[in-house]
Amino acid sequence: MASVFTKILSGELPSYKIHEDELTYSFLALDQVNAGHTLVIPKKEVNHWTEVPEADFLQVQLNAQRIGKALLKATGAPRIGQMVAGFEVPHYHLHLIPAWSIPDLDFKRAKRLTDEEMKKIQAEILRHL
Repeated sequence: MASVFTKILSGELPSYKIHEDELTYSFLALDQVNAGHTLVIPKKEVNHWTEVPEADFLQVQLNAQRIGKALLKATGAPRIGQMVAGFEVPHYHLHLIPAWSIPDLDFKRAKRLTDEEMKKIQAEILRHL
């Protein structure tokens, strides 16, 4: 059964796209820990990060760094935290979360924003990519 991320990649489910290339796809997390919370995934559906093919894994990291720089500018956060938990969706995904302190990385803070708020965040990030 395809993961929710594979369904996003196939167009079955919508997303707020931030970046796409041959190997990866990046989009705003549906539940935002902090505004700008972005996921970077390989297009190949691989459950655990240790099993992601090297080229795909490296491309996730390269794009995360590029997107992280845009997130710093778009949000004014002093840091962009990275997290790989892997419990929610069986498809490797790297969380990029704007943060001002360690508690800002707590997933209990996550909340759904309106479509208008998500589009505004998306546009601001894209402006800095």
